[in-house]
Amino acid sequence: MKSYKNMLEKQQKKITINKELCKGCELCVFYCPKKCLKLADEFNSAGHHPVILIKPEDCIYCGVCYIMCPDYVFSIIQTNKK
Repeated sequence: MKSYKNMLEKQQKKITINKELCKGCELCVFYCPKKCLKLADEFNSAGHHPVILIKPEDCIYCGVCYIMCPDYVFSIIQTNKK
């Protein structure tokens, strides 16, 4: 039987950002509890500064960015290490 600790070690999450959908409203930036996000210096194809993840090592995958985003820019998926 696998221990709970071993199961947690093998699970990890991944966050993806669709920069083309981002309008740069900064709601995710403002509400991120770990301040892992900021607006990029470059523009997306719509002429907006999209959000980028600047500190992936600090991200706790809480989902606040996903909840706050009106444009469904974020995806948070759980993956298993092999």
